[in-house]
This record gives sequence, C-alpha cells and structure tokens, in this order.
Amino acid sequence: MVSGMLATLPTPPVDGFDLGFTEVRVYGILIATAVLVAAAWTRRRYERVGGDAELADRVTIWAVVIAFVGARLAYVAPRIDRFLDDPLGIIQIWEGGLALYGGLTFGLLALIVLLPRWGGDLRAFLDAVAPALPLAQAIGRWGNYFNQELYGTPTDLPWAVRIEDPVAEYAGFETFHPTFLYESLANLLLVAVILRIERTGRLRKGGLAAVYAIGYGVIRFTLELIRTDTTWRVLGLSRNALVSLSVLAVGIALLRGWQGRPEPGAEPVAGADGAPDEEPSEASAVLVGVAEAGDDDRAGRGDGGDADEDDPEA
Repeated sequence: MVSGMLATLPTPPVDGFDLGFTEVRVYGILIATAVLVAAAWTRRRYERVGGDAELADRVTIWAVVIAFVGARLAYVAPRIDRFLDDPLGIIQIWEGGLALYGGLTFGLLALIVLLPRWGGDLRAFLDAVAPALPLAQAIGRWGNYFNQELYGTPTDLPWAVRIEDPVAEYAGFETFHPTFLYESLANLLLVAVILRIERTGRLRKGGLAAVYAIGYGVIRFTLELIRTDTTWRVLGLSRNALVSLSVLAVGIALLRGWQGRPEPGAEPVAGADGAPDEEPSEASAVLVGVAEAGDDDRAGRGDGGDADEDDPEA
C-alpha cells in the first residue's frame, strides 16, 4: 500500500443518477457541458471576426457528431473483440471509451469539407475554435475522475487520487497520480497561452490551431509517460505518446507553412527599396509571441480489468 498520505482526492461518491426510467452518468453530463461551452465560445469568437454565427452553429453540430463517431470508432477498432458478444456496447459512450485523437481527426476533416462548401472561412473558424478545444477538454477530463479511469502510476503525493479497484498490475496500491487533473489544469493553461499569443497579433489567420496542436501534443506526450491505461508500447512509448509526437510535428509544420505564406488576397508589403519585404520567419514569430505571453506557461484507467489496452479515452 502507498503510505504517508497527508491528503488525497477521495473516490467519487457517485458516478451517476438513477432517474427511474434511465440512469444519467456524470461523465456524460460533463462531456455535454464541455461541448456546449466550447460551441458557444467558438460561435462568439467566429462572429467577432465577421463570420456567420448561424453557419458556425450548423458546422459545429455536424463536426461534433462526426467527431464523436470518430472518437468511438478509434476506441473500438483496436479492441473490437471485446464488442463481438455485445455489439450494443459500441454505442454506450456514456460508459467512457472515447479516443480523443480520433475525435479531433474526424472533427477536423468535417470542418475542412463543410466550411468551404458552405461559404465559411476555414482559417478564421480554426482560430475561433483553438482556445475552445482545450477548455472543453479541461471540463471533460473530470468525467474520467467520476469513472475512476485515466489515472497514472502509484504515488503518495498529497493530491493523489484514491482508486477503489485499480488495474491488476497495481492491485496493491490505493492512490495514484490524477493525470486527468494534470491534463485539465494544463489545458486551462494552454487556453491562456493561446489567448495571449492571439493578442500579440503575430500569427497569421489559422495559426492558433497550430499552436493548439503543438501545445496539446506536448501536454499529452508528457502525461502518457505516467499513464497506466495501456501496456502497448514501442520503445517504452504508448500508442498515444507516439500520436502526440505526430501531432506536435504536424503543428510545427502547419505553423511554418502558414507563417511563411501570405494570406489569400493579401498584398505583399513593400520595403524601403520598393521590393516586397521578406515574410517573417516562423521561428521569430512564435518566439516573439511566446515571449510576449509573459509568465503564462502550461487523465489512468481503472475498471478492475486487466492492464491491457483498455483506455476509455485514448
């Protein structure tokens, strides 16, 4: 047993409410709240830069539905054998089991296809949604607390979380790193960083989405080093750690590409000799933006099952 605990995050008293005709899970309530908050903020931000608010609502609804489908498919696909005897379990997302990266990928694809077709500004919408995404994640991660999942390795730190029935590998321990809490706080910090960089005006339209990809890639990769919800490893790194590195690389590539390319319809700025000035480098733009951001710097699974690849939110 882990000893020397000064205080801990207690085991959640409930994980849902029985309404008689159905049971409402706290996980589902928090996910729904996260989606509504992010959608409302995205709408407001997109409208502020001249976007159509009704279009923002319409494309958000479609993107959210498609993202949930993608998140569930990405979770089910690697472990389809578990659902062969219970196919209805595939749709029971309120029990957990949403792969975040799958959701982000499908949601982004929906935006790329639908926004241009409906006459929207894709880059402006990506900027609008950039801080709303980590805010939604910060709220939604608390659903993992109520499901007693996505915790980290054992620890006796004062803020450790108590888990009633941990994975078999750690059956002798009671308290663990609350990685869902770490990610929630880190995502809130990422929101602040994105907003601060936005205020510098250094990034071209659409660049904030790349900042989100870079920031979340770093956050998720770091937390994957202490998460215990999968035993699938390559060179000691989990599947999601490897995906996080890919997201980080894509974010950097997008930032370089967008910063080095003039915005559609923009005229090059002439220098003193009448020749167009060179575009500012991505590195200088990002470093200046982060420097001006000041001091603003930057969830474990437990269902009593075996410690295999059963992460409820990959």
